[in-house]
Amino acid sequence: MHFYRPLRPLAALTFDLDDTLYDNRPAIRQTEQQSMAFLQNYHPRLSRFQSTDLHRLRQELCEQEPEIYHDVTQWRWRAIHLALSREGLSDVEATIGADAAMQNFALWRSRIEVPAATHATLRALGERYPLVAITNGNADPALCGLGGYFQFVLRAGPDGRAKPYQDMYQLASERLGVAARQILHVGDDLTTDIAGALRAGFQACWINEHQRDLMQSADSRLLPHIEISRLASLAALL
Repeated sequence: MHFYRPLRPLAALTFDLDDTLYDNRPAIRQTEQQSMAFLQNYHPRLSRFQSTDLHRLRQELCEQEPEIYHDVTQWRWRAIHLALSREGLSDVEATIGADAAMQNFALWRSRIEVPAATHATLRALGERYPLVAITNGNADPALCGLGGYFQFVLRAGPDGRAKPYQDMYQLASERLGVAARQILHVGDDLTTDIAGALRAGFQACWINEHQRDLMQSADSRLLPHIEISRLASLAALL
């Protein structure tokens, strides 16, 4: 545990989800495999469709509409709709197909294994502070057993631009009725979580599970208030 700035009194905590409260990589790998299998079986013309094809369509959409990346769910839906349309399906057929593909995606996306230590930490902290989740992703905390810990969940797209933009941080402060300086944001990403939170006036806790050197990290822009290697350290610290 390292302290870089003095912690001020806290009235609430906000948390990133992916790779902060759990390892997101297994869920992503499984979701991509299952999503591609669904699309390949959905229509004969997509039998050879691969993740690289979806990525290319996403890049094409982002070049046309740079702000689309703020809503990763809508971005993915649009890319699938485009893939189906280009294979000759009508707009209605492509819409039905994209909806079905995203329902399948959501089913697998939230099949996340949450460590027991995460549950214990959030349970302990929730007894003392209101907790909020702020995510750029599309995992559903309610579907992986985390929903009950949070007062509310803010998602990039429906609730504002993606972190590190300040939209969701400011909205969290407003909805909690707590000044930004009294909120500690906890996350694993030095740009979206740490720099984003600090620029919004929050305090920041960096979870450094991979033992990176903060002073040597290319994405280190602003010093967090504290650095920890395990989420469970928060329960003892706060």
